[in-house]
Amino acid sequence: MKRLATLLTCYNRKAKTLECLDALFQQEDLNNITLDVYLVDDGSTDGTGEAVKEAYPGVKVIQGTGNLFWNGGMRLAFAEAIAQDYEGYLWLNDDTILYTDALRSLLDTAENLAEKGLTKAIVAASTQDPQTQEFTYGGMKQKGWFYPPFKMQEVHPTNTPLTCDTICGNFVLIPRNVVEAIGNLDPQLTHYAGDWDYGLRAKQAGCTIWIAPGYQGTCPRNPKPAPESTPELQVGLQKIGQPKGLALQDVTLHPFTEWKVLMRRHGGIFWFIFWLLPYRRLLWNSLLQKK
Repeated sequence: MKRLATLLTCYNRKAKTLECLDALFQQEDLNNITLDVYLVDDGSTDGTGEAVKEAYPGVKVIQGTGNLFWNGGMRLAFAEAIAQDYEGYLWLNDDTILYTDALRSLLDTAENLAEKGLTKAIVAASTQDPQTQEFTYGGMKQKGWFYPPFKMQEVHPTNTPLTCDTICGNFVLIPRNVVEAIGNLDPQLTHYAGDWDYGLRAKQAGCTIWIAPGYQGTCPRNPKPAPESTPELQVGLQKIGQPKGLALQDVTLHPFTEWKVLMRRHGGIFWFIFWLLPYRRLLWNSLLQKK
């Protein structure tokens, strides 16, 4: 793959976005690879888009609507890049700081897999916390058919490539033939689980999902949203309809329609149960509160 497109979306994280791009452009040993960058600035008010244009004039900055969130922003960047027909596409989160050999690691892994006949292979990076060095994001495996489909366990990297069921979208290499088979991120999803859904769809279509050996960068875990006290049922249902859902004490309840899409697609014969199961918490707690 000699011609790659890197896709990012950002919102009001100017310093992080610039640091992320700086690390991207310091990648080593790329052997004359062309690396184009598509960045969606989804209505930032801190001057992120303007700062990127000034520091990196070659980056294609695309203005979002302000309501795209992660999945919508990445989908827009992806669509712009797909129209130019690249050999490979890189997802990159703007809070991920790559090591200088990160891209080379993903490319080498993809090339080694292709030599073994695994040409439709998504290769993801693993990231670690910049302070503790502990694993934060990367490959994920489903726990089993009797668990809800999004009950995942982390796949920690070793010194060899490892298979997984899906990936976190922090830094991911997707070859052209996978995009031809799967297409873009799902337009029915706004923020949550677009990356997990893409990996699962790719696997269902006969592609393979891998993580590269070792770690490729740093990214702290996103802080969990502050839990809200259980609202009245009607208010809770309204909040669930928002793109980021409703955060309760130990669970986030995601929008009904989007959660139904995910469970129906990946939940097998028990999808209806998996769809409704999380919402019992709101109903139960609301009833207890009312009582």
